[in-house]
Amino acid sequence: MLLKNNTILITGGTSGLGYELARRLLELGNTVIITGRNQTRLDETRKALPGIHTIQSDVSDPEQIERLHRQVTNQFPKLNMLINNAGEMRQINLHDATIDLYNITREVEINLMGPIRMVQAFLPHLKQQQHAAIVNVTSGIALVPFPVSPVYGATKSGLRSYTKSLRVQLKHTGIKVFELVAPGAKTPLNDKFAQVDGFNENAMMDPVKLIDVAIKGLQQDKYEILPGLAKAIKFMSRLAPEFLLGQTSKVGANLMK
Repeated sequence: MLLKNNTILITGGTSGLGYELARRLLELGNTVIITGRNQTRLDETRKALPGIHTIQSDVSDPEQIERLHRQVTNQFPKLNMLINNAGEMRQINLHDATIDLYNITREVEINLMGPIRMVQAFLPHLKQQQHAAIVNVTSGIALVPFPVSPVYGATKSGLRSYTKSLRVQLKHTGIKVFELVAPGAKTPLNDKFAQVDGFNENAMMDPVKLIDVAIKGLQQDKYEILPGLAKAIKFMSRLAPEFLLGQTSKVGANLMK
């Protein structure tokens, strides 16, 4: 895919991988729009990345997605690329009876329902473009359970499955469907795990290097992009899935009692 002169919408673009994607795609000569829930962080990003367009929007809210769709397609009619990056990852002890039934599914609304609804909202517009793409950001945890974050893992596995089905359904259109299977990276998403027993901070990938691989993968039309440890995780998930689960189960084992 030619990563120049596109109009690109990135959800969750104020930090981490979303921010780095926005920065790189802006440098390559694209019109880039990012969303986020926090207006202050959006304002800070606009100052840090001159030329970026920002819209406050929450992907967990269907009504906000509908408003976002109307605003973006009216203001940026050449939109031809959607990157579903927004996500949340929590440590959850399923023994904790204080977690209510609404709160327990918060990640499902953000990480899984959000991308599905975004695609459904923007798909008719993308189909009208001569060249278009959808990029769903999943995780190495889509390939193996991560018991300390059970709901997050479930959402990323679900998004991976949905992405594969989406690619099949859109194969006769002009829309390319990519999956960025992101390994653990040095981003705010993983910062909260730094003090968790068994967490190896040294194994976290530099987000700049991760996005370097992602950009090259997009340019080369690699529909499944596996930076860093993600490639090894995929291999091990097939070769020795129980061993791999045993390794991931060590992270935060003391928190799950």
